[in-house]
Amino acid sequence: MQPCQSCQAVIDEYILDKRLEPLRDLTVDDFNVCADCATIVANACVECHGAVYVPRSRSTVPDYCPACRADRIDRTGQDPGWNRGPQSS
Repeated sequence: MQPCQSCQAVIDEYILDKRLEPLRDLTVDDFNVCADCATIVANACVECHGAVYVPRSRSTVPDYCPACRADRIDRTGQDPGWNRGPQSS
């Protein structure tokens, strides 16, 4: 078991897997944070209307889920980033 990179708690893989269910194609192996530090926002992706992961240190919600961002990189060869336009502070 690994410690969470955010809070250093031991990562409970079962709880984190349950929290990550709304994110397509992602598992515990893709994260180095515990379930308490993994904030999931349902229906936030502008392409698939799936869930997105918001790092605890961020206050803005990404426009693209990790799967759609990866799909765009594969299709276009360009990384769209997590947000469609410039982020406002």
